[in-house]
Amino acid sequence: MYTQVLLDAGAVSRCRRRVHLEHDPTAREFELAPPDPAAEQRMADAAAHRDELRRRLVEAVPGTWVTVARDLPVQERLSITEQALAEGATYIWGGLLPTGDGHRRGGAELLVRTDGGYLPVLVVRHRITDPGAGAVTTAPTDLDPGNAKTDEKRKVRSQPRDQLRLAHLRRMLESLGLATARPLGAVIGLDADVVLWHDLSAQTWPGGRSALAEYDARFEDRLAIAEAAATGGPGLAEPSRILECRSCPWWPTCEAQLRSVRDVSLVVRGEDAMELRRAGVSTVDKLAALNPGDEPPILWTSGTFADAVALARAWLADLTVVRKVPEVQVPRADVEVDVDMESFGESGAYLWGCLLSGADIGLPHGYHSFVTWDPLPTVDEARSFAEFWAWLSEVRARTAAAGLTFRAYCYNAMAENRWLFGSVERFGGRPGIPVKREIQSFVDSDEWVDLFRGVSDQFLCARGKGLKVVAPVAGFSWRDPEAGGEASMRWYRAAVGMNGTEPEPGQRTRLLRYNEDDVRATKVLREWMSGAANEIPYMGDL
Repeated sequence: MYTQVLLDAGAVSRCRRRVHLEHDPTAREFELAPPDPAAEQRMADAAAHRDELRRRLVEAVPGTWVTVARDLPVQERLSITEQALAEGATYIWGGLLPTGDGHRRGGAELLVRTDGGYLPVLVVRHRITDPGAGAVTTAPTDLDPGNAKTDEKRKVRSQPRDQLRLAHLRRMLESLGLATARPLGAVIGLDADVVLWHDLSAQTWPGGRSALAEYDARFEDRLAIAEAAATGGPGLAEPSRILECRSCPWWPTCEAQLRSVRDVSLVVRGEDAMELRRAGVSTVDKLAALNPGDEPPILWTSGTFADAVALARAWLADLTVVRKVPEVQVPRADVEVDVDMESFGESGAYLWGCLLSGADIGLPHGYHSFVTWDPLPTVDEARSFAEFWAWLSEVRARTAAAGLTFRAYCYNAMAENRWLFGSVERFGGRPGIPVKREIQSFVDSDEWVDLFRGVSDQFLCARGKGLKVVAPVAGFSWRDPEAGGEASMRWYRAAVGMNGTEPEPGQRTRLLRYNEDDVRATKVLREWMSGAANEIPYMGDL
């Protein structure tokens, strides 16, 4: 029996095939991936963040507040929201909007009455601004868009899903005749230090589009897909492997289908995979059969066509890694330090682990950790970071004094660099915190080596380029069978006693061991790259 399609705001950001499966009655019996504990924890953290923000706002902002509890049945939430809207409540927290035009569903953390209508305010657990200028903000408890001003210290961080969700709510309010004259929406982020205002009609999206225009185009597309699926019509979206697949509950279904036909997206993703199918190169086998020296059959956008052909051949040969270069090289030095940082979401970096090896400079070789076990965010993070930087600076100074060469290694410097600079920005002026130019000088020097870049430049990786994938090829294994970034988030919560629980010393030990294994993994990987890596198959020989 057909049920009218209702789409939430997330549909316009989700994979098109996922939208199909969510509305296809025949897919209800398909196997779903098990719930991700880390994702469930993030949802719980987000809920706690929203509750705390609600408390602060209700205490600080005068006016008529109506709170709609999220654990109420849907119809009861709708009824309370409709009554609050009809009575003109100034602030409605947790409201669930009526469907209006019959195709949209959803609600906002906060609806604010102004200019004869309502505008939506989101409360999210991620950062929404970066240092810079140009963001339009008000104070953290100022919900009046009339007070918004251009911020000379902040710029908008790209969070397209926030703007698309605001656009979704805007269209719902419009259909109910409850929208404000100006198409505005606001977001309060993780730091809750400002209210960020978005003009949804501003032409800030690629091609000069507005958030509303982008949303409308996406919504029309997703609605057509969902209605076709719900009515048994021709499928308008076929499976294709993309980044979102990693966390999608429908991945077991799509993976089985893609593998059964050896779909080309198993090795080439995004627009290139779609265009290859249109050009008749629909399978890994067909891609592998092409001449890598020929012109690609499509306008190629990611990497090189020759690499894609070699990757297809590696996938068919069941090879995790193949060489892109005749001889693999990695910069080495007399004194070497492997570095790995552990952070907790966007709250901070609580641990810097280092492995010292090479020539004797009068400091103990082996693993060194610089950690705070105060729950993040905490000013004690400044102390642990300062100790890490002081130790690393002493290693560099002693190496230079001995007339030796030095290098430090990490895997994907983007993460470490973020917290190197972020620590300076947040804790500048505190004891032991370096100035920005000191960090910049180190990051820009030949002494700071990103092994991820070395792997990307010199290898094709058929199963991904993460350290947990590549290091085992070099012979390394982690001692903890659950080792991984998501698992470490759970361990950290227990280690510091978040949410009022007692701290667990055993989980602190577990995190230190995990971090030590990470830095030992980079050491094993770079030593392998310096020699034995040249024994693995070369792409030109496949």
